[in-house]
Amino acid sequence: MADFYQNGIVTTLHNLADRPVEALEKELLRFSKTRPMGLILPSLFSELQGVALPHIIKELSHVPYLSQIVIGLDRANVQEYQHALAFFSALPQHHRVLWNDGQRLKQLDTELAALNLAPKELGKGRNVWYCMGYVLASNKTESVALHDCDILTYERSLLAKLIYPVANPQFNYEFCKGFYARVADGKINGRVSRLLVTPLIKALKKVLGPSAYLDYMDSFRYPLAGEFSFRKDVLNDLRIPSDWGLEIGVLSEMHRNYSSNRLCQADIAHTYDHKHQDLSANNDQGGLSKMSIDITKSLLRKLATQGETFSMELFRSLKATYYRIALDFVEAYHNDALMNGLDLDIHSEEKAVELFAQNIMKAGESFLVNPMETPFMPTWNRVVSAMPDVLDRLKTAVEEDYNEFRAG
Repeated sequence: MADFYQNGIVTTLHNLADRPVEALEKELLRFSKTRPMGLILPSLFSELQGVALPHIIKELSHVPYLSQIVIGLDRANVQEYQHALAFFSALPQHHRVLWNDGQRLKQLDTELAALNLAPKELGKGRNVWYCMGYVLASNKTESVALHDCDILTYERSLLAKLIYPVANPQFNYEFCKGFYARVADGKINGRVSRLLVTPLIKALKKVLGPSAYLDYMDSFRYPLAGEFSFRKDVLNDLRIPSDWGLEIGVLSEMHRNYSSNRLCQADIAHTYDHKHQDLSANNDQGGLSKMSIDITKSLLRKLATQGETFSMELFRSLKATYYRIALDFVEAYHNDALMNGLDLDIHSEEKAVELFAQNIMKAGESFLVNPMETPFMPTWNRVVSAMPDVLDRLKTAVEEDYNEFRAG
Protein backbone atom coordinates (compact mmCIF):
# COMPACT_ATOMS: atom_id res chain seq x y z
CA MET A 1 0.00 0.00 0.00
CA ALA A 2 1.33 3.43 -0.96
CA ASP A 3 1.73 6.25 1.53
CA PHE A 4 -0.28 9.47 1.39
CA TYR A 5 2.72 11.83 1.31
CA GLN A 6 2.47 14.79 -1.07
CA ASN A 7 5.92 15.55 -2.47
CA GLY A 8 6.74 18.57 -4.60
CA ILE A 9 4.27 20.90 -6.31
CA VAL A 10 2.18 18.39 -8.29
CA THR A 11 -0.73 16.61 -6.61
CA THR A 12 -0.18 12.89 -6.09
CA LEU A 13 -3.23 10.62 -6.16
CA HIS A 14 -2.38 7.43 -4.29
CA ASN A 15 -3.67 3.89 -4.28
CA LEU A 16 -4.64 3.82 -0.60
CA ALA A 17 -7.55 1.38 -0.52
CA ASP A 18 -7.21 -1.10 -3.39
CA ARG A 19 -10.59 -0.01 -4.68
CA PRO A 20 -12.19 -2.63 -6.96
CA VAL A 21 -11.93 -1.79 -10.64
CA GLU A 22 -15.66 -2.40 -11.02
CA ALA A 23 -16.39 0.49 -8.66
CA LEU A 24 -14.10 2.81 -10.61
CA GLU A 25 -15.64 1.73 -13.91
CA LYS A 26 -19.16 2.33 -12.60
CA GLU A 27 -18.24 5.93 -11.83
CA LEU A 28 -16.40 6.36 -15.13
CA LEU A 29 -19.44 5.06 -17.01
CA ARG A 30 -21.50 7.76 -15.31
CA PHE A 31 -18.90 10.42 -16.13
CA SER A 32 -18.88 9.29 -19.77
CA LYS A 33 -22.46 10.52 -20.27
CA THR A 34 -21.23 14.12 -20.11
CA ARG A 35 -17.49 13.68 -20.64
CA PRO A 36 -16.85 10.99 -23.33
CA MET A 37 -13.52 9.18 -23.02
CA GLY A 38 -11.00 7.79 -25.47
CA LEU A 39 -7.70 5.91 -25.58
CA ILE A 40 -4.65 6.26 -27.82
CA LEU A 41 -2.51 3.17 -28.46
CA PRO A 42 0.76 3.82 -30.36
CA SER A 43 1.83 0.45 -31.74
CA LEU A 44 4.39 -1.26 -33.92
CA PHE A 45 3.06 -4.08 -36.09
CA SER A 46 5.50 -6.44 -34.37
CA GLU A 47 3.64 -5.85 -31.09
CA LEU A 48 0.55 -7.54 -32.55
CA GLN A 49 2.62 -10.72 -32.66
CA GLY A 50 3.93 -10.38 -29.11
CA VAL A 51 2.56 -11.50 -25.76
CA ALA A 52 1.54 -8.16 -24.27
CA LEU A 53 -0.79 -6.58 -26.83
CA PRO A 54 -3.20 -9.54 -27.29
CA HIS A 55 -3.73 -9.53 -23.52
CA ILE A 56 -4.20 -5.74 -23.49
CA ILE A 57 -6.90 -6.02 -26.17
CA LYS A 58 -8.62 -8.77 -24.18
CA GLU A 59 -8.66 -6.54 -21.09
CA LEU A 60 -9.86 -3.50 -23.07
CA SER A 61 -12.74 -5.49 -24.53
CA HIS A 62 -14.28 -5.47 -21.02
CA VAL A 63 -13.97 -1.69 -20.54
CA PRO A 64 -17.49 -0.20 -20.64
CA TYR A 65 -16.87 3.55 -20.60
CA LEU A 66 -14.66 4.23 -23.65
CA SER A 67 -16.26 5.97 -26.63
CA GLN A 68 -13.24 5.66 -28.88
CA ILE A 69 -9.91 3.84 -29.26
CA VAL A 70 -7.35 5.25 -31.70
CA ILE A 71 -4.51 2.94 -32.70
CA GLY A 72 -1.43 4.29 -34.44
CA LEU A 73 0.19 1.51 -36.49
CA ASP A 74 3.83 1.80 -37.54
CA ARG A 75 5.99 -0.44 -39.78
CA ALA A 76 3.17 -2.29 -41.52
CA ASN A 77 2.65 -3.16 -45.19
CA VAL A 78 -0.80 -3.60 -46.72
CA GLN A 79 -1.20 -7.24 -45.66
CA GLU A 80 -0.07 -6.36 -42.14
CA TYR A 81 -2.51 -3.44 -42.00
CA GLN A 82 -5.33 -5.79 -43.00
CA HIS A 83 -4.20 -8.21 -40.32
CA ALA A 84 -4.25 -5.33 -37.82
CA LEU A 85 -7.84 -4.46 -38.76
CA ALA A 86 -8.86 -8.05 -38.03
CA PHE A 87 -6.78 -8.13 -34.85
CA PHE A 88 -8.34 -4.98 -33.39
CA SER A 89 -11.86 -5.96 -34.49
CA ALA A 90 -12.11 -7.78 -31.14
CA LEU A 91 -12.62 -4.35 -29.56
CA PRO A 92 -16.33 -3.62 -29.03
CA GLN A 93 -15.68 0.13 -28.78
CA HIS A 94 -15.57 2.42 -31.82
CA HIS A 95 -11.97 2.21 -33.01
CA ARG A 96 -9.80 3.16 -35.95
CA VAL A 97 -6.28 2.17 -37.00
CA LEU A 98 -4.05 4.90 -38.41
CA TRP A 99 -1.95 3.14 -41.05
CA ASN A 100 1.04 5.45 -40.91
CA ASP A 101 2.80 3.64 -43.76
CA GLY A 102 -0.22 3.72 -46.05
CA GLN A 103 -0.28 5.87 -49.17
CA ARG A 104 -3.07 8.18 -47.98
CA LEU A 105 -1.39 9.19 -44.72
CA LYS A 106 2.04 9.32 -46.39
CA GLN A 107 0.64 11.72 -49.01
CA LEU A 108 -0.71 13.98 -46.27
CA ASP A 109 2.64 13.76 -44.48
CA THR A 110 4.44 14.76 -47.69
CA GLU A 111 2.25 17.84 -48.07
CA LEU A 112 2.88 18.82 -44.45
CA ALA A 113 6.61 18.30 -44.97
CA ALA A 114 6.51 20.75 -47.90
CA LEU A 115 5.25 23.33 -45.38
CA ASN A 116 7.92 22.26 -42.87
CA LEU A 117 5.15 21.03 -40.56
CA ALA A 118 5.59 17.26 -40.65
CA PRO A 119 7.43 15.30 -37.95
CA LYS A 120 11.05 14.89 -39.01
CA GLU A 121 11.77 11.58 -37.24
CA LEU A 122 10.01 8.23 -37.39
CA GLY A 123 9.03 6.72 -34.06
CA LYS A 124 6.61 6.86 -31.18
CA GLY A 125 6.48 10.66 -31.04
CA ARG A 126 5.35 10.93 -34.67
CA ASN A 127 2.85 8.13 -34.15
CA VAL A 128 1.36 9.82 -31.08
CA TRP A 129 1.24 13.20 -32.86
CA TYR A 130 -0.90 11.87 -35.70
CA CYS A 131 -3.14 9.98 -33.26
CA MET A 132 -3.69 13.23 -31.34
CA GLY A 133 -4.61 14.91 -34.61
CA TYR A 134 -7.15 12.20 -35.33
CA VAL A 135 -8.68 12.59 -31.86
CA LEU A 136 -9.18 16.29 -32.63
CA ALA A 137 -10.52 15.50 -36.10
CA SER A 138 -13.04 12.87 -34.98
CA ASN A 139 -14.29 14.98 -32.04
CA LYS A 140 -15.70 11.97 -30.18
CA THR A 141 -14.07 12.44 -26.78
CA GLU A 142 -13.42 15.03 -24.10
CA SER A 143 -10.91 13.08 -22.00
CA VAL A 144 -8.17 10.91 -23.52
CA ALA A 145 -5.65 8.45 -22.08
CA LEU A 146 -2.50 7.11 -23.73
CA HIS A 147 -0.49 4.04 -22.85
CA ASP A 148 2.03 1.75 -24.51
CA CYS A 149 1.29 -1.58 -26.18
CA ASP A 150 4.09 -3.64 -24.62
CA ILE A 151 2.86 -3.75 -20.99
CA LEU A 152 3.29 -7.35 -19.86
CA THR A 153 1.50 -6.82 -16.52
CA TYR A 154 -1.52 -4.98 -17.95
CA GLU A 155 -4.84 -4.90 -16.13
CA ARG A 156 -7.76 -2.72 -17.10
CA SER A 157 -7.59 -1.07 -13.68
CA LEU A 158 -4.47 0.73 -14.98
CA LEU A 159 -6.57 2.58 -17.54
CA ALA A 160 -9.35 3.34 -15.05
CA LYS A 161 -6.94 4.90 -12.55
CA LEU A 162 -5.11 6.77 -15.31
CA ILE A 163 -8.15 8.43 -16.89
CA TYR A 164 -10.21 9.01 -13.73
CA PRO A 165 -8.54 12.33 -12.72
CA VAL A 166 -9.30 13.99 -16.08
CA ALA A 167 -12.71 12.33 -16.46
CA ASN A 168 -14.24 13.25 -13.11
CA PRO A 169 -16.21 16.50 -13.66
CA GLN A 170 -15.58 17.49 -10.04
CA PHE A 171 -11.81 17.59 -10.63
CA ASN A 172 -10.09 20.46 -12.44
CA TYR A 173 -7.11 18.48 -13.77
CA GLU A 174 -6.11 18.93 -17.40
CA PHE A 175 -3.36 16.31 -17.29
CA CYS A 176 -2.48 13.21 -15.29
CA LYS A 177 0.83 11.33 -15.35
CA GLY A 178 0.82 7.67 -14.33
CA PHE A 179 3.39 6.19 -11.99
CA TYR A 180 4.09 2.73 -10.58
CA ALA A 181 6.79 0.57 -9.04
CA ARG A 182 9.09 -0.77 -11.76
CA VAL A 183 9.57 -4.12 -10.01
CA ALA A 184 9.22 -7.46 -11.84
CA ASP A 185 10.73 -10.93 -11.67
CA GLY A 186 12.43 -10.14 -8.38
CA LYS A 187 14.32 -7.12 -9.77
CA ILE A 188 14.13 -3.34 -9.66
CA ASN A 189 13.91 -2.02 -13.22
CA GLY A 190 13.55 1.49 -14.63
CA ARG A 191 17.26 2.26 -14.92
CA VAL A 192 16.97 5.45 -16.98
CA SER A 193 14.51 7.05 -14.60
CA ARG A 194 16.31 5.88 -11.44
CA LEU A 195 19.91 6.34 -12.53
CA LEU A 196 19.72 9.20 -15.03
CA VAL A 197 16.68 11.45 -14.72
CA THR A 198 16.30 11.75 -10.94
CA PRO A 199 20.02 12.28 -10.14
CA LEU A 200 20.44 14.54 -13.20
CA ILE A 201 17.59 16.81 -12.09
CA LYS A 202 19.12 17.02 -8.61
CA ALA A 203 22.54 17.74 -10.12
CA LEU A 204 21.08 20.49 -12.31
CA LYS A 205 19.48 22.07 -9.24
CA LYS A 206 22.85 22.00 -7.47
CA VAL A 207 24.82 23.42 -10.41
CA LEU A 208 22.30 25.96 -11.69
CA GLY A 209 20.65 26.99 -8.44
CA PRO A 210 16.93 27.39 -7.63
CA SER A 211 14.57 26.61 -10.51
CA ALA A 212 10.77 26.37 -10.49
CA TYR A 213 10.96 24.08 -13.54
CA LEU A 214 13.41 21.66 -11.90
CA ASP A 215 11.33 21.64 -8.70
CA TYR A 216 8.34 20.74 -10.87
CA MET A 217 10.18 17.96 -12.69
CA ASP A 218 11.50 16.62 -9.39
CA SER A 219 7.89 16.27 -8.18
CA PHE A 220 7.14 13.37 -10.55
CA ARG A 221 7.68 9.92 -9.13
CA TYR A 222 8.20 8.28 -12.52
CA PRO A 223 8.82 10.99 -15.13
CA LEU A 224 9.50 8.52 -17.95
CA ALA A 225 6.21 6.64 -17.61
CA GLY A 226 4.60 6.28 -21.04
CA GLU A 227 1.12 6.50 -19.54
CA PHE A 228 -0.71 9.80 -19.25
CA SER A 229 -4.16 11.30 -19.74
CA PHE A 230 -5.41 14.74 -20.64
CA ARG A 231 -8.44 16.82 -21.53
CA LYS A 232 -8.93 17.10 -25.29
CA ASP A 233 -8.29 20.86 -25.34
CA VAL A 234 -4.69 20.17 -24.25
CA LEU A 235 -3.98 18.66 -27.68
CA ASN A 236 -4.42 21.87 -29.65
CA ASP A 237 -1.37 23.61 -28.23
CA LEU A 238 0.89 20.71 -27.23
CA ARG A 239 4.38 20.78 -28.73
CA ILE A 240 6.11 17.42 -28.27
CA PRO A 241 9.53 16.04 -29.29
CA SER A 242 9.82 13.29 -31.87
CA ASP A 243 12.79 11.59 -30.19
CA TRP A 244 13.24 9.70 -26.89
CA GLY A 245 12.57 12.96 -25.06
CA LEU A 246 8.81 12.51 -25.62
CA GLU A 247 7.81 11.97 -21.99
CA ILE A 248 10.08 14.74 -20.65
CA GLY A 249 8.89 17.00 -23.45
CA VAL A 250 5.22 16.44 -22.60
CA LEU A 251 5.87 17.26 -18.93
CA SER A 252 7.77 20.39 -19.96
CA GLU A 253 4.90 21.53 -22.18
CA MET A 254 2.38 21.04 -19.39
CA HIS A 255 4.58 23.16 -17.13
CA ARG A 256 4.66 25.89 -19.79
CA ASN A 257 0.93 25.85 -20.54
CA TYR A 258 -0.78 25.18 -17.20
CA SER A 259 -0.64 26.01 -13.52
CA SER A 260 0.63 23.13 -11.37
CA ASN A 261 -2.77 22.82 -9.65
CA ARG A 262 -4.24 21.68 -12.99
CA LEU A 263 -1.78 18.76 -13.16
CA CYS A 264 -1.52 15.55 -11.15
CA GLN A 265 0.11 12.12 -11.02
CA ALA A 266 -1.66 8.89 -10.11
CA ASP A 267 -0.53 5.50 -8.83
CA ILE A 268 -1.94 3.22 -11.55
CA ALA A 269 -0.39 -0.21 -10.93
CA HIS A 270 1.15 -2.32 -8.15
CA THR A 271 3.79 -3.66 -10.54
CA TYR A 272 4.69 -2.86 -14.12
CA ASP A 273 6.83 -4.63 -16.67
CA HIS A 274 7.31 -4.12 -20.38
CA LYS A 275 9.82 -4.66 -23.19
CA HIS A 276 13.31 -3.73 -21.98
CA GLN A 277 15.81 -1.77 -24.06
CA ASP A 278 19.46 -2.77 -24.25
CA LEU A 279 21.99 -0.48 -22.60
CA SER A 280 23.86 -0.18 -25.95
CA ALA A 281 27.09 0.91 -24.30
CA ASN A 282 28.94 0.80 -27.64
CA ASN A 283 26.27 2.52 -29.73
CA ASP A 284 24.98 5.94 -28.75
CA GLN A 285 22.43 5.78 -31.59
CA GLY A 286 20.42 2.98 -30.02
CA GLY A 287 18.92 1.58 -26.83
CA LEU A 288 19.22 3.29 -23.47
CA SER A 289 22.34 5.13 -24.62
CA LYS A 290 20.48 7.14 -27.26
CA MET A 291 17.56 7.53 -24.87
CA SER A 292 19.81 9.08 -22.23
CA ILE A 293 21.25 11.59 -24.73
CA ASP A 294 17.84 12.61 -26.06
CA ILE A 295 16.40 13.01 -22.56
CA THR A 296 19.36 15.12 -21.42
CA LYS A 297 19.08 17.37 -24.47
CA SER A 298 15.35 17.76 -23.83
CA LEU A 299 16.06 19.05 -20.32
CA LEU A 300 18.83 21.37 -21.56
CA ARG A 301 16.63 22.85 -24.28
CA LYS A 302 13.87 23.59 -21.78
CA LEU A 303 16.29 25.24 -19.35
CA ALA A 304 17.80 27.30 -22.19
CA THR A 305 14.35 28.72 -22.99
CA GLN A 306 14.27 29.98 -19.40
CA GLY A 307 17.49 31.93 -19.81
CA GLU A 308 20.09 29.42 -18.60
CA THR A 309 23.46 29.70 -20.32
CA PHE A 310 25.53 26.58 -20.93
CA SER A 311 29.18 25.91 -21.67
CA MET A 312 31.45 22.87 -21.77
CA GLU A 313 32.89 23.95 -18.41
CA LEU A 314 29.41 23.87 -16.89
CA PHE A 315 28.73 20.46 -18.46
CA ARG A 316 31.92 19.10 -16.89
CA SER A 317 30.75 20.33 -13.49
CA LEU A 318 27.29 18.86 -14.17
CA LYS A 319 28.79 15.50 -15.11
CA ALA A 320 30.89 15.32 -11.92
CA THR A 321 27.95 16.40 -9.73
CA TYR A 322 25.61 13.94 -11.43
CA TYR A 323 28.11 11.08 -11.07
CA ARG A 324 28.46 11.51 -7.32
CA ILE A 325 24.71 11.82 -6.75
CA ALA A 326 23.94 8.84 -9.00
CA LEU A 327 26.43 6.59 -7.17
CA ASP A 328 24.73 7.48 -3.89
CA PHE A 329 21.43 6.48 -5.46
CA VAL A 330 22.90 3.11 -6.49
CA GLU A 331 23.69 2.39 -2.85
CA ALA A 332 20.20 3.48 -1.78
CA TYR A 333 18.52 1.25 -4.38
CA HIS A 334 20.76 -1.66 -3.43
CA ASN A 335 19.76 -1.37 0.22
CA ASP A 336 16.10 -1.03 -0.75
CA ALA A 337 16.37 -4.18 -2.87
CA LEU A 338 18.05 -6.19 -0.09
CA MET A 339 15.39 -5.22 2.44
CA ASN A 340 12.67 -6.36 0.04
CA GLY A 341 14.41 -9.57 -1.02
CA LEU A 342 15.02 -8.30 -4.55
CA ASP A 343 18.07 -8.53 -6.81
CA LEU A 344 20.12 -5.51 -7.82
CA ASP A 345 23.53 -5.88 -9.46
CA ILE A 346 25.72 -3.00 -8.23
CA HIS A 347 28.27 -3.59 -11.02
CA SER A 348 25.71 -3.26 -13.82
CA GLU A 349 24.10 -0.27 -12.08
CA GLU A 350 27.42 1.56 -11.86
CA LYS A 351 28.22 0.70 -15.49
CA ALA A 352 24.94 2.37 -16.47
CA VAL A 353 25.81 5.44 -14.37
CA GLU A 354 29.22 5.67 -16.06
CA LEU A 355 27.59 5.50 -19.51
CA PHE A 356 24.99 8.11 -18.61
CA ALA A 357 27.73 10.41 -17.26
CA GLN A 358 29.57 10.16 -20.59
CA ASN A 359 26.33 10.82 -22.45
CA ILE A 360 25.64 13.97 -20.44
CA MET A 361 28.83 15.35 -22.02
CA LYS A 362 27.76 14.11 -25.49
CA ALA A 363 24.35 15.72 -25.08
CA GLY A 364 25.96 18.95 -23.92
CA GLU A 365 28.36 19.02 -26.84
CA SER A 366 25.55 18.30 -29.31
CA PHE A 367 23.48 21.07 -27.75
CA LEU A 368 26.29 23.63 -28.10
CA VAL A 369 27.23 22.57 -31.65
CA ASN A 370 23.64 22.71 -32.90
CA PRO A 371 21.73 25.19 -30.72
CA MET A 372 19.09 25.75 -33.42
CA GLU A 373 18.03 22.09 -33.44
CA THR A 374 14.23 21.93 -33.23
CA PRO A 375 13.11 18.34 -32.69
CA PHE A 376 9.66 19.50 -31.59
CA MET A 377 6.66 18.77 -33.77
CA PRO A 378 4.40 21.78 -34.40
CA THR A 379 1.20 22.26 -32.44
CA TRP A 380 -2.00 21.22 -34.17
CA ASN A 381 -3.18 24.84 -33.87
CA ARG A 382 -0.27 25.90 -36.09
CA VAL A 383 -0.85 23.07 -38.57
CA VAL A 384 -4.54 23.96 -38.89
CA SER A 385 -3.60 27.61 -39.41
CA ALA A 386 -1.33 26.66 -42.32
CA MET A 387 -3.63 23.96 -43.77
CA PRO A 388 -7.21 24.67 -42.59
CA ASP A 389 -8.65 21.39 -43.90
CA VAL A 390 -5.89 19.16 -42.49
CA LEU A 391 -8.01 17.54 -39.76
CA ASP A 392 -10.82 16.73 -42.19
CA ARG A 393 -8.29 15.26 -44.61
CA LEU A 394 -6.67 13.21 -41.84
CA LYS A 395 -10.03 11.79 -40.79
CA THR A 396 -11.01 11.08 -44.40
CA ALA A 397 -7.73 9.26 -45.10
CA VAL A 398 -8.17 7.01 -42.06
CA GLU A 399 -11.79 6.24 -42.97
CA GLU A 400 -10.93 5.50 -46.61
CA ASP A 401 -8.16 3.11 -45.57
CA TYR A 402 -10.57 1.39 -43.18
CA ASN A 403 -13.37 1.06 -45.74
CA GLU A 404 -11.10 -0.15 -48.53
CA PHE A 405 -9.18 -2.82 -46.62
CA ARG A 406 -11.39 -4.11 -43.81
CA ALA A 407 -13.18 -6.60 -46.05
CA GLY A 408 -9.92 -7.96 -47.44
